[in-house]
Amino acid sequence: MLIQNGTILSSGDLTTFVADLRTENGVIQEIGMLHAHDGEKVIDAAGSCVAPGLIDVHVHFRDPGLTYKEDLHTGAEAAAAGGFTTVVCMANTKPAADSPEILRDILERASREKIRILQAASITRNLEGKELTDFEALAKVGACGFTDDGIPLTDDRLVSLAMEKAKALDLPLSFHEEHPGFIRQSGANATAPNVAEDLLVARDCMLALHTGATVSIQHISSRNSVALVRTAKALGAHIYAEATPHHFTLTEEALKEHGTLAKMNPPLRTEADRQAVIEGLMDGTIDLIVTDHAPHSAEEKALPFEKAPSGIIGLETSLALGITSLVRPGYLTLPQLIQKMTLNPARLYHLPCGKIERGAPADLVIFDPNEPFCPKTYHSKACNTPFTGMNLYGAVKYTVCRGETVFTSA
Repeated sequence: MLIQNGTILSSGDLTTFVADLRTENGVIQEIGMLHAHDGEKVIDAAGSCVAPGLIDVHVHFRDPGLTYKEDLHTGAEAAAAGGFTTVVCMANTKPAADSPEILRDILERASREKIRILQAASITRNLEGKELTDFEALAKVGACGFTDDGIPLTDDRLVSLAMEKAKALDLPLSFHEEHPGFIRQSGANATAPNVAEDLLVARDCMLALHTGATVSIQHISSRNSVALVRTAKALGAHIYAEATPHHFTLTEEALKEHGTLAKMNPPLRTEADRQAVIEGLMDGTIDLIVTDHAPHSAEEKALPFEKAPSGIIGLETSLALGITSLVRPGYLTLPQLIQKMTLNPARLYHLPCGKIERGAPADLVIFDPNEPFCPKTYHSKACNTPFTGMNLYGAVKYTVCRGETVFTSA
C-alpha cells in the first residue's frame, strides 16, 4: 500500500511533514517522496493527516457474558471506525478475566479480529477485592496488565502487594478510584463527590512511589486528583493518568439535558474540575486519553437515574472530541493530542506501535482534522452517548492495521 501526500504526524518527536508512506508485509517500509509500484494500492491523503493507529487502553467489550451490549467483533468494528488499531479490554466481564482459562479463550477469539485486542486480567479473584489472582500464570497466558476497573479496591495492604507482584513482572496496574464509603449514589457529582476519588488517588500515588510499580490512575475527573498525580510524578512515582473525552468536554450540567446518557463513574464534575483536567493534559500530568468505552442497551439506559447503569460509548467520537475540545481551542497541538492517543499508551503497555518510522507496525489512521463530523449512527451495538448529533471536527477516512485497510468512510 502507498499513502501519498498526507501530513505525517510521527508522535515520537511531535513533528509534522508532508510525505508519502509505503507499507509492506505489515510494516512501514519507506517514508519520503515515492512512486507507486505496478499493482500497488494507492491512497491519496492530500489534505488529511496520517498518524499512528490510535491506542485505547481502557475499553469494555463485554465479552464474555454481556454480549447483548457489545462483543469482541462489534467492539473491534467500532474501534476501527474511530481510528483505533489497538485496544486494551478491561477485566470486568462475566465471568471475570481472572483465570488463565478465561483469558486464553478471550485472547484466542480476539486474535481473529481485524484490530489488535489486548486483555487485562483482574487484580482480584471474581473482582471481589479480597484475594489476588495468580499474576504469574495470567501473565504467562498473555495478560497485558491488571485491573479491577469498575470496582475500587479498599484493602490497602492487598493493593500494595498487587503493586509488588506487578512490578516483578514489569506489567502495569490500572485503578478505578472511587471510595465507596463516600458515595451515596453513583453517577452524579453531588452524590459521588471528589473526595471519594481524591482519597484513593492519594493512596495509590504514594503506594506506587514506595513500591516502584507502574500505576495508571483511570479516568481522572477531580481537580485535586490531578494535583495529586502531579505531585507524585515530581516525587518520582511511575504514575500514568487517563482522561476521557467526556471529562474534558462536559460538566455536571450535562445531566440536565442528557439524563442517564451523561451518567458515568466517576461522574461529570464542575467547570473547575474540567479545566483542571485540561491543564493536566497540557502540562503532561495526564499522559493518556482513553474512552472508557462502556456500552449499555437502550432499555438499561431508559431506567430511572438511580437504577440505570453508568457509562457511555466513546470509540467512534474520541478523536473528533479531542480535536474539537482540545486542539481547536488551542489547549493542545494536534501532534500532542496524537501522542496521548498513541505513543504514551504504547509506552505504558510496552507495545511496538504508536509511532511512524521505518520498520514500525503499519498501524495507521488517516483523518481530516478540519472536516465536520456529526455522529448519528454507530458500529457499536450500543448508542448510549450524549455526543450524538453534536457538531464536531475530525472525520476518520481510513484505518489501517497490520498493513490492511480495516475501515474506510468511502
